[in-house]
Amino acid sequence: MSAGALRAPAQVTLDIWSDVMCPWCAIGLRQLDRALAAMADEVSAKVRFHPFELNPDMPEEGEEQGAHIQRKYGRTPQQSAGVREALKAAAQRAGYSFDYAGEGEAPPAMMWNTRLAHRLLTWALRDFGPERQMRLKRALFDAHFQARRNVSDPEVLAEIAETAGLPRIDALKAMIDPEIDAMVTAGERQAWDWNVTGVPAVVINGKLIVPGAQEPEVYADLIRKVLAREAAGKA
Repeated sequence: MSAGALRAPAQVTLDIWSDVMCPWCAIGLRQLDRALAAMADEVSAKVRFHPFELNPDMPEEGEEQGAHIQRKYGRTPQQSAGVREALKAAAQRAGYSFDYAGEGEAPPAMMWNTRLAHRLLTWALRDFGPERQMRLKRALFDAHFQARRNVSDPEVLAEIAETAGLPRIDALKAMIDPEIDAMVTAGERQAWDWNVTGVPAVVINGKLIVPGAQEPEVYADLIRKVLAREAAGKA
């Protein structure tokens, strides 16, 4: 067996600023999944999610998705429909679906305030670690995009947390914990310090920001470049 075959995978930390409402964040995560799967013999990744609220002023009642896109971006209904179709196609290529997967007639696609969801994710990372936080993140994406649930409702969020293996009562407490909320605020400030103005944004080993949802090959190439520079610096 060669020396290269015995080499342990390199450790890499990927810090991701993301929002539950962001379809490109769901797509980007699937693309990153594919990149890391292809690099499994080379890299062992620790993935951590950090808060970024696309619509921090979203009211409690939420807003219908099409109306939101038209209002926020000044698009016509036809343009909004075109954007949705492009997103759907990109998601399918990445191996994710935005189609309604619940029972009965599909409820309206809505945009919700995500402050409580970010508190949950921050708590999950702090108290249970990156793997459990990842399970929660995926469950939140599915609840929003595929089940069209109200992910601003504390009871709904607590139920989603429970399905991700987190204690329901503690989840409810985390959503009203001022210390957790302060951590969310700090995470958002850190995004501004990194000059992150849109999501998804992946920071590789605290050294390189990768903006937007990239193809798996792009993620893999940039991870390798960061690791190569680090190795060269230690030589």
